[in-house]
Amino acid sequence: MKKPESIKAFIDSNFQHFNSASLKDAAVAYSKHVDSGGKMLLAMAGAMSTAEIGKTLAEMIRQGKIHAISCTGANLEEDLFNLIAHNDYEMVPNYQDLTPQDELRLFKSGLNRVTDTCIPEERAMRKFEKIVIRHWKAAQEKGERKFPHEFFYDIIRAGELEPFYQIDPENSWMLAAAEKNIPIFVPGWEDSTTGNVFVAENIKGNLKSLGIMKTGFEYMQRLVEWYSEETDKCSIGFFQIGGGISGDFPICVVPLINQDAKIKDVPSWGYFCQISDSTTSYGSYSGAVPNEKITWGKLTPDTPRFMIESDATIVAPLLFAYVLGW
Repeated sequence: MKKPESIKAFIDSNFQHFNSASLKDAAVAYSKHVDSGGKMLLAMAGAMSTAEIGKTLAEMIRQGKIHAISCTGANLEEDLFNLIAHNDYEMVPNYQDLTPQDELRLFKSGLNRVTDTCIPEERAMRKFEKIVIRHWKAAQEKGERKFPHEFFYDIIRAGELEPFYQIDPENSWMLAAAEKNIPIFVPGWEDSTTGNVFVAENIKGNLKSLGIMKTGFEYMQRLVEWYSEETDKCSIGFFQIGGGISGDFPICVVPLINQDAKIKDVPSWGYFCQISDSTTSYGSYSGAVPNEKITWGKLTPDTPRFMIESDATIVAPLLFAYVLGW
């Protein structure tokens, strides 16, 4: 066999069966969807930012292959933690062998473990905390209310993180998202480190009201507005990494508009793909097969649907590289 000249050619040649075929088919359909004028929302769970998904995701955003993101609060902030503290991260390649006492030693060293990667609390979280608290206080003084990601966008655009960059800024998906000003939806932001800090600042009296932060209900309303506006112009696809709230939150916007609000009749999602390592089941949202979403009015029998049962840290970069033509 002739040696493939690109990642795309390698996938086309070798990914012919089972999960690899699902990956290729999903990538081909993804490319067809956006190349024909459709847009794509990415729903991102897990610890993909700490897994440095920005190395491919940032370029997907820059090249107009992803047009909106729903993500956990952890993914939102951890891309910026990696941006400003990457050199101080510590790897634990033998993490499966750690004892409870080993874990305690990491904690006492200020290292918060995410599988094989430890985020340095002082040099990442606390460094960013000092900056974002200033923005919260400024909003309080001005009587402004913003979404969590809007505060992050403000910090990025003001250049306040630039002196601390420790990776190539081209590899930060948050920088790319801020540059393109794509909408981000962050359901359940409260359970992130930065969300915890926001509540703590209110408890300590350093902030006087939780009201400066727009809520999940307001995120949902903004999502309704965005989906309604965009589907007047084109089909919107749904690409999901993992399960949980980052996916469940945005996908229900279609029945919300059509069946609950009844404000207009919007089309269902025009493409669906989920990368999941959850065991396929009919008793969990994360393990439910895509067909189940048809009964909720989220997808139709004609929607291209794919389920890739594998590790997202392997699959997502490969699929993104294919769509980018690498």
